[in-house]
Amino acid sequence: MFTATPTTRQQSTAPRIEDRGAQDVIETRLWLEEHDWLYCLLRSEDNLSPTFRFPDLISACVSLVFEHHDAPARIFQFLGTQLVLRSPQTPRRREAMWRQQYQLLLDVQRSPANRHPNPKFQLDQLTTACVALCRAEDDSGASILRQARRNMAERSHRGRDAPPG
Repeated sequence: MFTATPTTRQQSTAPRIEDRGAQDVIETRLWLEEHDWLYCLLRSEDNLSPTFRFPDLISACVSLVFEHHDAPARIFQFLGTQLVLRSPQTPRRREAMWRQQYQLLLDVQRSPANRHPNPKFQLDQLTTACVALCRAEDDSGASILRQARRNMAERSHRGRDAPPG
């Protein structure tokens, strides 16, 4: 945060923890069906201590899909056989994911499989595919909560989730 009034102390140029946190998440959208399912997981009694929020849950889904060596093929298979059959006007909800998982999807979005002459899929469709694939593998969501814990520990290890103080 920048101040408009002069101070006698030198201002640090390093972003504060509060400011840096906003830069570490990327906005995405999620199709309504997958959003509603993740919302149920978010509100479930299994999601406690800590209670994971949407960026954690969405990122866990992306991480789980990318544990498979053929993750891009699995994503495009879902997109080309299931999501493409839904109405393009399907409502979406605005959410966020952690930057590390966003980068995985960005690489898929920029891949040759998403270029001419193939159909072009957007970030919201790739994100939705990851959530849908996780739901198909584990409708209980237990694997997503476990992965959210692993992702959090990894971010903490890198020093990005250090609490202020």
